[in-house]
Amino acid sequence: MIDELTMEVKGLHLWYGEKEALKGISMPIRRNEITALIGPSGCGKSTLLRALNRMNDIIPGCRIEGQVTFRGEDIYASDLDANDVRTQIGMIFQRPNPFPMSIRDNIVYGPRIHGQTKAGELDELVERTLRQAALWDEVKDQLNRSALVLSGGQQQRLCIARALAVNPEVLLMDEPTSALDPIATAKIEELACELEKNYTVVIVTHNMQQASRISDKTGFMLMGELVEFGDTESIFNKPQKEMTERYIAGRFG
Repeated sequence: MIDELTMEVKGLHLWYGEKEALKGISMPIRRNEITALIGPSGCGKSTLLRALNRMNDIIPGCRIEGQVTFRGEDIYASDLDANDVRTQIGMIFQRPNPFPMSIRDNIVYGPRIHGQTKAGELDELVERTLRQAALWDEVKDQLNRSALVLSGGQQQRLCIARALAVNPEVLLMDEPTSALDPIATAKIEELACELEKNYTVVIVTHNMQQASRISDKTGFMLMGELVEFGDTESIFNKPQKEMTERYIAGRFG
């Protein structure tokens, strides 16, 4: 049903100069689900993820054909502002990138830019988003300390809280646990599953066990193409394409 869709990719082609990085990608992204993108390095996973909130706009020579819709509207329409798109469709990067300022100031940075300045409201926002990111109990007594003193896993959860502070509908996660230890990875996975209740999540991961553990839908990509897309359980247990089965089984290459 169309009302279940938060986003939809329709016939998406993307070029970096002469190189075609995405080749006619079409896939639905459903509300309150985690969609995982898997595949070997260089297959286009992160390029597709960045296309979902126009992050590729900043890359010289990038050209796009096709559509990416959000709430039924093409995000590449000429009358839509890319910054507005990125507010509603937030991005969490591979390596934590907290700003060199206090924990509190990291959270309120975006809301202040958007005109939210009342101290009481900002205090409530800091607590709410840090609780959502499962970080509040660990940092509530050190909100004025530099965010750079936090561990890698804490920094990544802070970046998630920072993204939540501007009230997005979609969270894009580009290998958010690849630089983290197993304990921190488990916390991010638990957090993603909790966030799914209120947000739509798309995650790029090299970790197939992670994709099978936390996602509802999975897309397998290869050489810029979406080879197979479907329910995660089906993709991992009964893939329709031989290439998917070979990749899942570790017999790829």
